[in-house]
Amino acid sequence: MSGKGNCYDNAAVEIFFKTIKAELIWRHSWQTRRAVEIVIFEYINGFYNPRRRHSTLGWKSPLAFERIAA
Repeated sequence: MSGKGNCYDNAAVEIFFKTIKAELIWRHSWQTRRAVEIVIFEYINGFYNPRRRHSTLGWKSPLAFERIAA
């Protein structure tokens, strides 16, 4: 974390939530909160972490990046 008022502190998290909203949430209408929770969990663990490539990680998925870094 950097100093107070730095606009780049939350940039990665903001992009993550925007991606989930744009690719998943806004494309469907949901009946229950539980249904959304299940779909978000499956999206993160089934697509976002293992397969989706990220520019900040050198166009690797988070899991691939962790394997290389370990």
